[in-house]
Amino acid sequence: MDIRLRTSSDHIRNSYSNIASTLRMSKADDAEEMLARCPSLKNFNDETFLRSGNPRFSGDMILLSRIRQCQGRLNDAIRLSSKALTLPQSMLGNRLKTCDSLYLVAEMLRQGENIASAISLMQECISISETLPEGKGYLARAHYKISLLYTEDSNEPQMQVHQEIARSLKQEILGEALGEAWHGARVILRQVSPESTHIFDLLLELYRTCNGQWEDFADQVSIPKSSIEEFLEYAAVFLGNIGNYYGRGDQKFIPRLPKEDLRRICTRSTKATELYNAVSEPMYARRPSSLGFPSKVAQSSYYPGDLCLTRQEIDQVSKELEVASIYPENTRITKVNANGKTIYNVLQASVEKNDGHSQKISSQDSSISLYLLRGDHSEELSRVCSSLEKAKQYAANGLQRDIIEQYLLSFRSGDMEIFRESQKLWVKDIKPSVETQFGFVEPYRDPYGIRAEFEGLVAFVDEEETKMLTRLVDESAKYIRLLPWVSSAWKSDDKGPFEKEPFEPPDFTSLQVESQFNDIRQDVGFKNFMISNQIAAEYDSTRAAPAFIDPSDVEVYMASEYEAYYIWVVLHELLGHGTGKLLTQYGPDSFNFDITNPPLSPLTGKPIKSWYKPGQSWTGVFGDLATSIDECRAECVGAYLMDNEELLELCGFDRDKMSAADITYNVYLQLGLGGLRALENYIEDDQTWGQAHSRAHFAIFRTLLSAPDSFLTIHHSPLSQTLTLRIDRSKLLTHGKPALAALLLRLHIYRCTADVAACRRYFEDLTSVQGVFAEWRRIVLREKRTRKVLVQANTVLEADGSVALREYEASKEGMVRSWAERGV
Repeated sequence: MDIRLRTSSDHIRNSYSNIASTLRMSKADDAEEMLARCPSLKNFNDETFLRSGNPRFSGDMILLSRIRQCQGRLNDAIRLSSKALTLPQSMLGNRLKTCDSLYLVAEMLRQGENIASAISLMQECISISETLPEGKGYLARAHYKISLLYTEDSNEPQMQVHQEIARSLKQEILGEALGEAWHGARVILRQVSPESTHIFDLLLELYRTCNGQWEDFADQVSIPKSSIEEFLEYAAVFLGNIGNYYGRGDQKFIPRLPKEDLRRICTRSTKATELYNAVSEPMYARRPSSLGFPSKVAQSSYYPGDLCLTRQEIDQVSKELEVASIYPENTRITKVNANGKTIYNVLQASVEKNDGHSQKISSQDSSISLYLLRGDHSEELSRVCSSLEKAKQYAANGLQRDIIEQYLLSFRSGDMEIFRESQKLWVKDIKPSVETQFGFVEPYRDPYGIRAEFEGLVAFVDEEETKMLTRLVDESAKYIRLLPWVSSAWKSDDKGPFEKEPFEPPDFTSLQVESQFNDIRQDVGFKNFMISNQIAAEYDSTRAAPAFIDPSDVEVYMASEYEAYYIWVVLHELLGHGTGKLLTQYGPDSFNFDITNPPLSPLTGKPIKSWYKPGQSWTGVFGDLATSIDECRAECVGAYLMDNEELLELCGFDRDKMSAADITYNVYLQLGLGGLRALENYIEDDQTWGQAHSRAHFAIFRTLLSAPDSFLTIHHSPLSQTLTLRIDRSKLLTHGKPALAALLLRLHIYRCTADVAACRRYFEDLTSVQGVFAEWRRIVLREKRTRKVLVQANTVLEADGSVALREYEASKEGMVRSWAERGV
């Protein structure tokens, strides 16, 4: 908003309205004050609005009416909203915005106990919606609203009629709403690599060219059928990873089919030929081979352009953004030369674009020239917003509508502060039937560790599994007391200075298809969810025994692998990511701990010397370490608690199928295997880790390998070039668990106290791949197996208005077809 004020932007009214809309949810008086500061509304009051005949002010009148409603001034709210309704209706006729106003006024009338008038307005809304081709969503909402009004009016027959119509209408267009959740895929493609969007378009163009009849290409362009298979293999892996770098490991993969054969396939379409000419070189190039800080061997589309940014430059720009109060999650950075001067452009994701000129955001005493360019991913976010506008009509409650409204405001303006407000509301939407999450949240793939990949999720809740998870949540405080930093020296009702008190149980659901900002997680609350059908697909009964397992352990490992992994993930999400207290200073004399008597560090026995300063965040302080440390800590928490039989039973463990001891042993075997397999994702060229989880798993592996008395050993046969993992089962609790406890405590205290310097020294040494580990890595790479990719169904709206679930064959062809029919 400050930028728009300085540049006299035409969009300044939008900024005030956006901020006021955000504030009205909790601070109505502040919202009114903010709205009054808008230059074009100077000196306006209720009576000024009521006398105005200009439809231009109808939106501001609606906002002010909602503010009045929040202030408890219901009569004033009704007067303003009624006037706002008549202005556009008199000039523009009956439109969808008229329905919005009718709905708002009807709700205010209901609150004023004028049910008959509210019903009359909703009947008018139904009549208007029925005449508009795009009004089906509004029609469903109106029927549902009037059914509630008839309930209050004790008219059960009419209530049932309208409720059934609303249910039917919602079902009819559910498929369309779900299908449009894919629009953000193009944002992800652009975030992965410069060529990914073009490769995506090429794959879909070739599908359209042959209508999915791939075998026809072989005869038409005289190439072997094996080349078609290799092309489809590449296409399936590309679409499964949404880009030409593996989602786990961030390493590039290239087609196995000869480049000439792909060129011949593309000759069947003029558009495909154009795309091939544009993308074939980077598609087949072996360098850059991985995602990472821009260099000769790595690239990052968070820092695009011909001029590579150094890590120091990225750090400098990121600090300037912090000074300018611009959150980094939805940004990218480019570096350009203009008349011999270096300029850094911050590309901010938003529908809205700059008003014809760049906006300088670097401070006056800054040594760099920094500009904000809004409108990155504008087209894709516009489509996402269109879908969210439709979805808003089917929200189950007002809270869900408010969440979607915040999404819309954030995506349109690029304001991450508004998005953070949406997350504060989202964590309060407890156990919805359909769970959704959209936005720039997880910073896994940014080498600097603060810029986030776009994500979009729409999923149905598995009710039965969620009941089990809810029971665990209800008992969670008991098990937090078992964690290493919750010392028995503390009072029975106190968990100590490094744990939240009290623990606020999250909403934990199992989805058929986590995470939010750490300060919101700590101060407001959090959600956990598990994508249970994906876990089940990865651990189906056809899987082969893993490499590196000792033959004597294969049977017990295969028998309990899925159950152990499932429970481990449950504990990882709830008690791993859900625990811990970031010691924070909010202002000059405001702390969430006793600064006059700082807590003693369990690592040193001395008072802590570091904490989070005002404006600092966990990811901002720890940068590229943050996600690996967070995942390592969460994995350790889950494994550390896996020997508790009572806890296992809460998680669904069935002692009639296997023993608790087998479950515990299996988790330690998975820790060992995970550490070895993690070496697949170590990038030797620039000595970095391509995946946060892999680095975390290797840290745990190194810790267990260092446990005394040969608790975990790797037998390396130089002759056969094999590795065999062995764990002494008799020492799980005497050696394995204490080793995990030591690692867990260290990472937890570093994280709680913002001690990034000590953490970096410790963790970088622990995850260094030198000597024997480099040799083991070469063996691991030879045993590397192709990961499964999940072919997902589409929901489609049939000609008769019904919704159909369109599933696809679990094959390479099925993967390509599923994407081709999404219309992304």
